Amino acid sequence: MQDMMALVEPLIPSLRRYARSLLRDQAGADDLVQDCLERVISRWHQRRADGDARTWVFTILHNLALNRLKQKTRRGPHIPVEDVSEALFATAPAQEDHLHHSAVLAALTKLPDDHRSVLLLVSVEDLSYAEAAAVLGVPLGTVMSRLSRARHRLAEIIEEGPGRSATTGATLRRVK
Repeated sequence: MQDMMALVEPLIPSLRRYARSLLRDQAGADDLVQDCLERVISRWHQRRADGDARTWVFTILHNLALNRLKQKTRRGPHIPVEDVSEALFATAPAQEDHLHHSAVLAALTKLPDDHRSVLLLVSVEDLSYAEAAAVLGVPLGTVMSRLSRARHRLAEIIEEGPGRSATTGATLRRVK
């Protein structure tokens, strides 16, 4: 232990100077030297007995500094909480988006199977009309008309809302 103190203690001013030149921040450099000294003490037994203690300690400091600098670039600059505007902490409410999403999913279940499959293939799976026609085994015109009717009916169901269709009774369907 005395051997370690005799070798490391005279290095502290040099370590601080080197840390300040690497980090360009006095408080950060002092923290870095503290971390370095903690690591030196905890790993003193791993040091080569025939090696130079000064080189070993400076290597530890250098590696810790590089890790901090990399971490700092990943995290971005440190900004005190007091200096940040409140608008950055606020997030837009997502309740209405969730309700709309739920309404669309519920409305999809009310569509006939042939309309729902065309709508999902074209709108969700991003297939062209021709590709959807090939998947369903129907003519291209049928895909276009089913898609038009499915979109129209989906909009009606969503516009009606969850409670309106039950109170108004059966919905009338326009026949062309």
